[in-house]
Amino acid sequence: MSERRSSARDGSEPGSPPDCAVPPFVLVSGPEEVLAQRALAATLEALRSLDPDTEVIRLAAAGYERGSLSHHASPSLFGGAKAIVVQDVEEAPDDLVTDLLAYLGGPLEEDSTLVVLLKGGNRGRKVLDAMKKAGARVLEAPAIKSDRDKSDFVSGEFRRHARRISPGAVRALVQAIGKDVSELASACAQLIADTDGTVDEGVVETYHGGRVEASGFRVADAAIAGNTAEALRLLRHAIAGGVDPVPIVAVLASQLRALVKVCGAGRGPSAQLAKSLGMAPWQVDRARRSLHGWDDDGLGVCIQAVAAADFDVKGGGRDPVYAVERAILTIAQARAVR
Repeated sequence: MSERRSSARDGSEPGSPPDCAVPPFVLVSGPEEVLAQRALAATLEALRSLDPDTEVIRLAAAGYERGSLSHHASPSLFGGAKAIVVQDVEEAPDDLVTDLLAYLGGPLEEDSTLVVLLKGGNRGRKVLDAMKKAGARVLEAPAIKSDRDKSDFVSGEFRRHARRISPGAVRALVQAIGKDVSELASACAQLIADTDGTVDEGVVETYHGGRVEASGFRVADAAIAGNTAEALRLLRHAIAGGVDPVPIVAVLASQLRALVKVCGAGRGPSAQLAKSLGMAPWQVDRARRSLHGWDDDGLGVCIQAVAAADFDVKGGGRDPVYAVERAILTIAQARAVR
């Protein structure tokens, strides 16, 4: 085993969280940008706590020139600590991959820390394996995609700051913000900074009530409950506020898929079913409540109606808004006659 692979500046185990001592190699692995940037920021902060004058050198995969890594890692005339941050390694050209592998297998450069950000993919696999073999500290940045992932993320944000948020408030915040994880993180930070005590649904409504009211989730909830007038009112309010029909149809489809999944899952504790279905427990509970009055035939009719609306709002029809209205009427009527 080479000197480089056996040495660690702090002797810490790979994968341990950032602290005041940072090993020579740090790998930030995963596609979630918010988590990746936090891991990078924490690592640089730890390095600066040891040496406030630490120089940060950023190398991008695009436009990389062979030899740049070793050039920047070489000790300067005046000394000083360096952090070399290599980003987008999943897009790395052959020259960058070659230089990274050579650097990881070569003699230890004193006062230099290599931080590699890798979202995933086969392109960066060699670098990932080499980083782990060299004893890199691995910081994970897993994707946050499903509502369950987002709910866990929100709960985690509040735990990090020793704050409490009710399950209903978590649900309301996820529904209000939607897919953008960075925006979700900002919303959590705002609530944590501006409020005291437990954050409940009322607090979320105060800050994001307009977005919750006009969201596709409220439209879908009203339609699935058979409340035609309310569903159409919310739809028109959302459209007037600039919401595109495409995500509204996507929410309708998502809610119906949840009903179908829970309907076919049988009985059992919500937490157990949630794990097997890839859902959050509150989603299972909500689907169970919404299933009253539905049967397989009705759900099948609605799935077909939403599929037709999806085709229309993505260019297949003349009037996207009318396509959504027609789907809502079909869903609400199917529920109403049960």
